[in-house]
Amino acid sequence: MESQRNLILIGLLFVSFLLWQQWESDKAPKPAPTTVAQTEHFVPEAGQTGDIPQVSEQANANTARKLITVTSDVLKLTLDTQGGDIVSAELLAHKLEEGKDQPFVLLTSQPEHLYVAQSGLVGRNGPDSQPQGRPTYEATQTSYQLADGQDQVVVPMTWTDSKGVVFFTKEFVLKRGDYAVGVDYKIDNKSAEPVQVQFYGQLKQTVATPKDQQGHAMVASAYRGGAFSSEDTRYKKYTFDEMKDADLNKTTKGGWVAMLQHYFVSAWAPNADDTNSFYSRVIPGKDQAIIGYKAPLVDIAAGQQAEVTSKLWVGPKLQDQMAKVANHLDLTVDYGWLWFIAQPLHWLLTVFHGFVQNWGLAIIMLTLLVRGVMFPLTKAQYTSMAKMRMLQPKLAALRERFGDDRQKMSQGMMELYKKEKVNPLGGCLPILVQMPIFIALYWALMESVELRHAPFALWITDLSVKDPFFVLPILMGASMWYLQKMSPTTITDPMQQKVMQFMPIIFTFMFLWFPAGLTLYWLVSNVISITQQTIIYRQLEKKGLHTRS
Repeated sequence: MESQRNLILIGLLFVSFLLWQQWESDKAPKPAPTTVAQTEHFVPEAGQTGDIPQVSEQANANTARKLITVTSDVLKLTLDTQGGDIVSAELLAHKLEEGKDQPFVLLTSQPEHLYVAQSGLVGRNGPDSQPQGRPTYEATQTSYQLADGQDQVVVPMTWTDSKGVVFFTKEFVLKRGDYAVGVDYKIDNKSAEPVQVQFYGQLKQTVATPKDQQGHAMVASAYRGGAFSSEDTRYKKYTFDEMKDADLNKTTKGGWVAMLQHYFVSAWAPNADDTNSFYSRVIPGKDQAIIGYKAPLVDIAAGQQAEVTSKLWVGPKLQDQMAKVANHLDLTVDYGWLWFIAQPLHWLLTVFHGFVQNWGLAIIMLTLLVRGVMFPLTKAQYTSMAKMRMLQPKLAALRERFGDDRQKMSQGMMELYKKEKVNPLGGCLPILVQMPIFIALYWALMESVELRHAPFALWITDLSVKDPFFVLPILMGASMWYLQKMSPTTITDPMQQKVMQFMPIIFTFMFLWFPAGLTLYWLVSNVISITQQTIIYRQLEKKGLHTRS
């Protein structure tokens, strides 16, 4: 198989893959709702509209209501004492724009885009199930700060039932360097009757995409929507459209529910040993979607105390940390169906970065390793191509001999291949092996939050976005053109020749908008290929195998 045809195969497979990803995320028919139910079910919300009141709706109606800020070294949260919701989350280590000091805001209660994390206690005696609506907690401070030398900061908020005999304390726990927020309830039942409560945690977000938080995916759109994990499903997206079609209604042990966007995620992680109920809902009359979970009912006997705990991840997609919070939460870094290749590649990339402290250099080192490992395949590929080229006169003689008799022609070709010890697929199989590696690396680079705002050198100050001056794509196209020129060919068809001539131009145009990190990988890969081919061709020519036209 000719190298030019292999190149066309790479291009077509690559473009088809990107188009398929886009089609799958935007146009693909929805799967049968095997994990959802169409029937109405309980959603722990209050009010006539079936919605928990927002900050903007009742901030002036309740004078006791306060907003509390709590700051760790990586998070700044704003808590609403009415209900105890997280109505704002700023990621202090991640900036909204490169070179600016404004932190990235993941959760917000802005009217144009609502995205909040809500939690509470429902059930027979739950504060969120009272006739007067959600409780307004009391807090002794309006600001909390993780002090130097402290490992964590705790924000306690208290509420007492109307009889003054059941005491609830809702605590938010932020730990140093951690994006997992503890959301805990302590219940002290001083009454003469048993108390029954049920914890819920949910994420509510405006469905319409915010204009200032698009993410950096260039060709295949970055996913934005819901997701969950259960006993029988390690990771499943649950889109806003699916929420509109059917409410999620699933019971499972452990698991988690989440809202995803490019590089960042918020996720409720229940206790792994509890049997939890997952649900979703699109609020009628509002462009807002909810995904959440309910924990099992908890009974507190008269005169007894109990504690209900949960975790909320609100931050970047850091795989190692997320894996410790909940099983399979790290899969929100979505590498697609080649995750088993992409995960080790990302791990290697992180290891290399630990040595060189530059993600661009880490990409180069990873490229060198990948191409080095695949060198035996590359050598086999070009050796097979050279042998196939030498057989062209004999194959032409077979065509003249057998004419249109395809059966005899095929038999003659197989006998010739066997006699000359040539594998006709030897030039194609290495390509098929390399394509999954490239696609997996594509997603590893696209999904790595570590590359966001990560500088390389000179004008490349952010590897997650395109080269601002298009230098890398142009160099990539030039290296691709040279690689094509030095490859052996027997193509004589004018149309195929024109297609081959335009391939570097087409790829250059495509890569103009690709992240600089991915373009850097492809450029370095081409340079390595040129070097490898030069070495392989010299060795083959010494053995008498012609590699050039």
